[in-house]
Amino acid sequence: MNPNASQNPGPQYPDSLGAESLSIALIGPDDLRRRTAYNALIECQGCEVKEFSDYPSSLDEVPKLLDQRFDVVIMDLDSIPEYALELVESLCANGSATVMVYSTQSNPDMLVRCMRAGAREFLTLPFAPGVMAEALVRASARRSTVRPAKKATGKLWVFLGAKGGAGTTTLACNFAVSLAQEANTSTLLIDLDLPLGDAALNLGIVAEYSTINALQNSNRLDSSFLATLLIKHSSGVSVLAAPGKFPQYQASNDQIDKLLAVARQDFDHVVVDVGSRLDLTGTSLFKEASAIYLITQVGIPELRNSNRLISSFFTAGGPKLEIVINRWAPKTLGVAEEHITKALTRPAQWKIPDDYATVRRMQNTATPLALEDSPISRTIRQMAKAVSGQPTAPEKKGFSLFKKG
Repeated sequence: MNPNASQNPGPQYPDSLGAESLSIALIGPDDLRRRTAYNALIECQGCEVKEFSDYPSSLDEVPKLLDQRFDVVIMDLDSIPEYALELVESLCANGSATVMVYSTQSNPDMLVRCMRAGAREFLTLPFAPGVMAEALVRASARRSTVRPAKKATGKLWVFLGAKGGAGTTTLACNFAVSLAQEANTSTLLIDLDLPLGDAALNLGIVAEYSTINALQNSNRLDSSFLATLLIKHSSGVSVLAAPGKFPQYQASNDQIDKLLAVARQDFDHVVVDVGSRLDLTGTSLFKEASAIYLITQVGIPELRNSNRLISSFFTAGGPKLEIVINRWAPKTLGVAEEHITKALTRPAQWKIPDDYATVRRMQNTATPLALEDSPISRTIRQMAKAVSGQPTAPEKKGFSLFKKG
């Protein structure tokens, strides 16, 4: 099948028809008839139309069309009627898209054959005013019945760094691995530390698609489409990686919210690495998170930033905040613990032991800390157990692995 380059992301349905946004494949070898159908779609609103200037070359090509997950397929019947009928039957038998046909002839026998093949609409050229829009409204209603929206129920865990280099990505990656390992739950790690996130690098995986692909296609993003963008780590964690190249793209809050909602439909836990981005405070990351882990260190810049973040975003009515002090080495702090607590305005819930050699080994081998035994991995596993309902292990002597109340 050879799609031509013409796409129309802009048309929207008339509000009076009450239809929802639809993705539409318009297939027709005859340019004049196809353009007539396209112009009828232009008069509608809220749909994205992709034109195909030929039929699939064979029935074996139908799955490739279905993989694009169009809501509606509109096909020219007149160019090769018998083959078009076979395509209609194959599309209807193997997919959930609403299939429509258009023809210059209102032949009752052909109409019956089309309906038996599974076509939902038989549209006759020239189209009467409103006919196309009304057919799309019916398709929209059918889509809601066939593919009911699932409620987002997965828990959302957000990792926010008080400063670049605080270790946010390392902790987010290993927390996600621990959740998948310890709780045996479906876990997704989303790298929103754009444009230079390196969660995939930490885990030693190379992703073909990225967070940008999901955000750019938010209008057609659903569970199936998201699944095609993910890469699975050997630990069991699914990953939506940051792009390998520097992207020139700024996502809206609505696009980010859509991504998170779809992700939470299919995963028990969604872990999001946002780096030190504060432009996301208006998204559901800061509204619906089960907890936001603020990653900081015992340094003047980190403590100062932490104090400002806590005062601005986590005072009253905000999301649950858990402070994580990374690279904790009480013997070499140079700052009294009570002064740290005062700077943070509250005690830290978690203290990750300072173990440079272990972290460097992880970075060099791309082996998650959570898959090995170390003071760091034990603390991260306790964090994962605490949110998944698993009993936490008793504190190991010699390490500050406790969680304060």
